[in-house]
Amino acid sequence: MALTLADLLTVPPLHLRLLGSAESTLSAPILWAAVTELENPQPFLSGGELVLTTGVRQLTAATQRAFVRQIKRAGAVGVGFGIGLGHDEVPQALIAEANRWGVPVVEVPYGTPFIAIGKLVADSRSTDHYAKLERLLAQHQVLAQSLLSGGGLGALLDKLAAMVRTEVVLTQYNSTLFSSLPSAHRITGETAGRRSGETAGSGAAGSGAGSGASRGADGDAGGGSAGGVHGIVVDDEHWFPVVVPTGKRDATTLWLRKPFDDGGIVDYAKSLISVELNNLRERRHAARKMAGQVLQDVIRGSLEGSDAAARLSSVRINPAARNIVLLVRVPAGQFQILSSMALPPELDAAVAASLVGADSNELLVVSAGPPGGAAALGRALSRQLADVGITAPVGIGGAYAQANGLRWSYFEAKEAAGRGLEVNEPERLSLTSLLLASGDVPMADMAAEALDPLLSFDAAHGAELISTLDSYLRLNGSVAAVAEALALHRNTVRYRLTQIAELTGYDPAVTADRVQLWLALAVRRLAKPGL
Repeated sequence: MALTLADLLTVPPLHLRLLGSAESTLSAPILWAAVTELENPQPFLSGGELVLTTGVRQLTAATQRAFVRQIKRAGAVGVGFGIGLGHDEVPQALIAEANRWGVPVVEVPYGTPFIAIGKLVADSRSTDHYAKLERLLAQHQVLAQSLLSGGGLGALLDKLAAMVRTEVVLTQYNSTLFSSLPSAHRITGETAGRRSGETAGSGAAGSGAGSGASRGADGDAGGGSAGGVHGIVVDDEHWFPVVVPTGKRDATTLWLRKPFDDGGIVDYAKSLISVELNNLRERRHAARKMAGQVLQDVIRGSLEGSDAAARLSSVRINPAARNIVLLVRVPAGQFQILSSMALPPELDAAVAASLVGADSNELLVVSAGPPGGAAALGRALSRQLADVGITAPVGIGGAYAQANGLRWSYFEAKEAAGRGLEVNEPERLSLTSLLLASGDVPMADMAAEALDPLLSFDAAHGAELISTLDSYLRLNGSVAAVAEALALHRNTVRYRLTQIAELTGYDPAVTADRVQLWLALAVRRLAKPGL
């Protein structure tokens, strides 16, 4: 505890005596004992000092009053006036001016050296400093232990909130990873444990929260704030933002409600949070890769029956549940962000998996029995993608049980994503998805056989046969509608259709051939979204 003027007055060997009526700063901590004989010491004071002087240059009432005003402006806690050198007693003008400005004046007798007062103040400051260091080191150990004991970020931030004596909120992008606010949604212990380790490829945001961690749901109660957090309003006026560097562009911020007691612990907590978030990101990436290997085998049809059920259970997918698949497909350059990003709160219970392909990569999110409907989950995932800077459609599959159901849902989601909207719900009983889901049907070979001649001819002659065929099939075989849509003469459309029939062997005017060509185009769109 820092020494005060009141404390100094009680030290018998000093024989100090309080003069005047000013007592407002008697209990203020003395930050330093400053000895000066300057007429104006203000430029050399920083506030909180006990100013010690013998007044050898304060020979007039005007200089004495000016001296008091200068140290008052500097924020000094009081004046220690040494008698027996320049003055036999403390000048009355100085005491009167000190009373006017509320500056305590202490008489220091001739036999009390200023250094004795300075040593007491310095010893007190040193003791107080070491006490703070010991307290800070103890707090460091508590925070580190909260992580090492498996409590995760939730336990760490609960401890931090108690140390700084305020509420804390941790945000990433527009999602709340943690909040100590009592009104926020509380994470259960089971969810917290999964998020701490995320060994099953869970799509949970990497809070690693232990008991007491909390997280706001996207879209709760109005959201928006200076911090951009859905569900919890944080702003610079009432909250203090601390940017958490993670080496990623993930906009992670620790918010502390004002006022709070820091003492240096916040900087240490920030570094621990950064390390833990990076660890969680790496665990997320590895877990999703593992789950992707299992789902890849299921999609290919190489896992069935009890083997499929056992492998799915190993990555926390319940094969007996009616699972839906949400699918996001991105180019290889964006996949590192996609494969390790945190998912929105609505998908806390979901399992995420990474599938790596030759020309693009997919993130699959498997959710059982979504309480708010599949479309709501798709919208939440789409918002999170936008937050991390990814512009990609979300495809949604239907809800089916068992491994074959997952395959069916996957191909529905893949076909839906090809429609290009932000969120694409499945079209049930899709013939294309049914055929794609069957490993026994060589759809890719069929599509290549039918369309490769057209692609080669277009590349060589710029004939646009593929686009003409696509328009013809989409417009239900109407030559007039195709001519209008493509700004062509009807005879040009008929000529192109004749060329298509000659090159492929399939006549678009014949129903059976038309179905064959439609399926080939559908398979091509699924293989290369956007075409």
